[in-house]
Amino acid sequence: MAAPKPEEISHPAMDQLQGLEYCIDSNPSWGESIALGFQHYILALGTAVMIPSFLVPLMGGDHGDKVRVVQTLLFVEGINTLIQTLFGTRLPTVIGGSYAFMVPIMSIIHDPALTRIEDDHLRFLSTMRAVQGALIVSSSIQIILGYSQLWAICSRFFSPLGMVPVISLVGFGLFDRGFPVVGRCVEIGVPMLILFVTFSQYLKNFHFRQLPVLERFALLISVTVIWAYAHLLTASGAYKHRPDLTQVNCRTDRAYLISAAPWIKIPYPLQWGAPTFDAGHCFGMMAAVIVSLIESTGGYKAASRLASATPPPAHVLSRGIGWQGIGILLSGMFGTMSGCTVSAENVGLLGSTRVGSRRVIQIAAGFMIFFSILGKFGALFASIPFPIFAALYCVLFGLVASVGLSFLQFTNMNSMRNLFIVGVALFLGLSIPEYFREYTSKAFHGPSHTKAGWFNDFLNTIFFSSPTVALIVGVFLDNTLDYKDSARDRGMPWWAKFRSFQGDSRNEEFYTLPFNLNRFFPPS
Repeated sequence: MAAPKPEEISHPAMDQLQGLEYCIDSNPSWGESIALGFQHYILALGTAVMIPSFLVPLMGGDHGDKVRVVQTLLFVEGINTLIQTLFGTRLPTVIGGSYAFMVPIMSIIHDPALTRIEDDHLRFLSTMRAVQGALIVSSSIQIILGYSQLWAICSRFFSPLGMVPVISLVGFGLFDRGFPVVGRCVEIGVPMLILFVTFSQYLKNFHFRQLPVLERFALLISVTVIWAYAHLLTASGAYKHRPDLTQVNCRTDRAYLISAAPWIKIPYPLQWGAPTFDAGHCFGMMAAVIVSLIESTGGYKAASRLASATPPPAHVLSRGIGWQGIGILLSGMFGTMSGCTVSAENVGLLGSTRVGSRRVIQIAAGFMIFFSILGKFGALFASIPFPIFAALYCVLFGLVASVGLSFLQFTNMNSMRNLFIVGVALFLGLSIPEYFREYTSKAFHGPSHTKAGWFNDFLNTIFFSSPTVALIVGVFLDNTLDYKDSARDRGMPWWAKFRSFQGDSRNEEFYTLPFNLNRFFPPS
């Protein structure tokens, strides 16, 4: 038997991911685009409902307050997504709520000055205004780093090797949002997981009128089937004598969103009253803004790959961060109870559907704005049980993580230096946040517990984030450990041509601003 040829053993490195039906600037038909956009909207509901459902009751808010926060968060998500796809990075990314802001917001909720307020509704409003003030001030971090091009300068220290742990942990770092939540109601979570994988992968070659319906719309079909099944279980009394926690996670009538939602309500700035400003709250929130910046950097790089685009040039990435800072400012002005970041699950859905079209995401943003105004209809979709979303996350977060690992093809993984950096950054990126989570769950405060609350919030927020820890460890090691003689091993010759807008002719196709705006903002 003849010895295999080198090309039969390994695969050539590819600048753009192959196998997508539609890339960033090619579009499906309008009907298909609208259906795909609605699918992205349904997926974005998971985080948009989970964050307010957890935080609003702790603030003293009732079901009506929770619905208004969900509506406001979706409304601002839609605006931010449109802005980002038109004027930011122009990548097909949904800009959604971020769990990175949970630590400083929880600190504000437990501020003694706020907990002393006896009237629940007044405490809710006072806490909301404090969070708004902190978001408004801290948004300046991303606005300054983005529009001054400082983040573009920082990104010159990034290499394919250093970015692998960061992008991978944008997906892997959210493992606690996956099967642990599915396990809260296995009778709907596990069937959802099996059905979604079956439709999107095993039956992907099923075509109806030359359209791969089951692959393209696996999320919509499987959510509809399992949601109807969950409603049947609820109506039949299957959970009547089950514990409260099981009922909250399994029943379709325990969200209390539909009954509390108004028919029509347009969110507007300062709807909760004038924001209040506290230096300690603002410093803690700044850490969350930095975490959001790092997570979004990984998210944009993953989205560019799944949209079959080239990696965004440094100035495009910085431009996107600047607009994301404006998005956090809007979140503070409107009162969403969260800042914003790239939605990792929606990035994963680009790969699952093999449609990386920018138009689809812009249509999804339209659905977010439309259904946030029509409260009752939006609340209907938002009442989908959380384990259904968690089952989707198990697949989509894993897909984002694997995109991060795909950047290893541009590096030399026969190098002990590279093996050390990737392994240590990945391990510590998972291990350190897990330590912080376990410590907090037992001690009811983070490992950083000094008399300076802002300092505690800053450190605890930074080290709760897996991508942030991975960037600190990975980029530091990559730029200090034998870096002078390892440019080729790190993948820098491939990476260098995508650093500037003029470095690759394809950049103009993917990242040029619309309406001929590049005349006023020439690329660097």
